[in-house]
Amino acid sequence: MSLAAGAAAEVRLLLIGRGLRAFVDGYVAVLLPAYLLALGYDIWHVGMLSTATLLGSALATLALGAWGHRSSPRLLLLGAALLMTATGLGFAGLSAFWPLLLVAFVGTLNPGAGDVSVFLPLEHARLALAAEGDGRTRLFARYSLTGALCAAFGALAAAVPDILTGAGIDRLVALRAMFVAYGGVGMLVWLLYARLPQQSEERRAAPAALGPSRAIVIRLSALFSLDAFAGGLVVNSLLALWLFERFGVSLTAAGAFFFWAGLLGAISQLAAPRVARRIGLLNTMVFTHIPANLFLILAAFAPNLGLAIAILLLRAALSQMDVPARSAYVMSVVTPPERAAAASFTAVPRSLAAALSPTLGGLLFAAGWLATPLVACGCLKIAYDLALWRAFRRHSVGT
Repeated sequence: MSLAAGAAAEVRLLLIGRGLRAFVDGYVAVLLPAYLLALGYDIWHVGMLSTATLLGSALATLALGAWGHRSSPRLLLLGAALLMTATGLGFAGLSAFWPLLLVAFVGTLNPGAGDVSVFLPLEHARLALAAEGDGRTRLFARYSLTGALCAAFGALAAAVPDILTGAGIDRLVALRAMFVAYGGVGMLVWLLYARLPQQSEERRAAPAALGPSRAIVIRLSALFSLDAFAGGLVVNSLLALWLFERFGVSLTAAGAFFFWAGLLGAISQLAAPRVARRIGLLNTMVFTHIPANLFLILAAFAPNLGLAIAILLLRAALSQMDVPARSAYVMSVVTPPERAAAASFTAVPRSLAAALSPTLGGLLFAAGWLATPLVACGCLKIAYDLALWRAFRRHSVGT
C-alpha cells in the first residue's frame, strides 16, 4: 500500500491506538450487563445506560463536526484519551445508577461492536489524508480489521472476573478491576497520541463545514441512521444479556462466543477490499449485509444454544464486511476539504439513532420478549440495505 510521504509512522500510531481501545471495548461490552446486574440493577438499566453512552457520543461528535476545526486535531485526540481514563475510573469507583449514567453519557464507554466514540471522526480524517483511491479503501480495511481483531481478543478477557472469583476474589471487586484497566489503557493511548505530529495547515481538512457534498451526506446520514437504530436493539451488551437470559451462559462462554464472532468479523473485513474491487463499494455494503441479517432473525428462534451460536457465527462472518466499505465510500463521494465534516455528520445521526433503541431493546428483554429485538433488528437492517442500494446504485464508486 502506498502512503503519502511521512504518513507511515502516523498511521502506525493510529492503528495501535485503535487496537488498544478496541481490546478494552471488547470485554467491556460483555461485562457491562454483568456488572450492572452485580450492582443489583434490572435488565432495563442495561439498555438505559447503553442509550446514555450512545447519546453522549453522538453529541460529542456533533460538537466536533461543528467546532472541532477551531482546535488542533492532535489536542482533541489527547483530550479524548484523558476522557477515556476518567470513564474507566468513574465506572470502577461508582455504584449509584445516576452517577454511572452521567459517566456513561459524557464518557467513552462502548456497548457495541463498532467504534462510536469521538475518536472515530478524528482518526478517520487523518487516515483519509494518508492514501488515495484503492489505497484508502485498504487503509480503512486495516483500521477496521485492527479494531475487530483486538476487540475479539478483548472479549476473551471477559473471562478474567470468573478466573479471579475462582481464586477467591470478590466478584464485584473483580469486575471493578476491569474498568480500572480500561482507564489505564486510556493513559496508554494518551502517551501514544502525544507522539502524533501536528498537522500542517495544508494537510488539515479545513474548513470543516460541508459544501458541495452536503446533499449526498444528508441522504447517506438518513439511511445510516435507520441501520444504526436497528443495530442499537442488539448492541453487544444486549446480545450478551440475551445469551445470559435465554441460555444462562457464563461470562467465560459469552467471551468465547464474542471472540469467535469478532475473529470472523475481522476476517470478513480483510476480504472487503477485494470484494469491493470486483463489485464496488456500494454492492459490497448491501449484498453482504442482507444475508447477515437473515441469520440474525433465524437465531432469534433457535431452540438450543449450539444452533443459536452457529447461526450467530454465520452472521458474524458477513455482518462487518460493510464497515470498511462504508467508511471508504463516504470519503470517496465528498471533496477532500469536507472529509472531516462528512465523517462527523454521518457518524452523529448514526449515534443518535442508535441511542434511541437500546432502552427499547432492554425493555423488551425485561418483558420476556427475548426474540423481538433480534427480529426487529434484522428486518429494519434489511430495509436499510434495500433503500441504500436503490438510492445510490447509480452513484456507486468502484473503490
